Amino acid sequence: MDARDVIKRPIITEASMLATDEKKYTFEVDVRANKIQVRQAVEEIFGVKVEKVNILNVRAKFKRVGRYGGYTNKRRKAIVKLTKDSKDIQLFAEEA
Repeated sequence: MDARDVIKRPIITEASMLATDEKKYTFEVDVRANKIQVRQAVEEIFGVKVEKVNILNVRAKFKRVGRYGGYTNKRRKAIVKLTKDSKDIQLFAEEA
């Protein structure tokens, strides 16, 4: 699996943005990816050193629109902690 296939997108929430102070970044990853693949993908894409990877499976939720009901897609989240001497990941482009 290619590194760009493993990591789908960063998860931008209030809690995940507060965790960036501790060098923890949250990504949505492929449901088939394991910790080793996530570590290699983050190191390859962003050029940083990863200390630890935690993975969470997010279950599908039941949602309704009127009388019709269905389930959202199940997801997999990875919380990646970088080493102390590693540079930070820039999720947003710096304005000039």
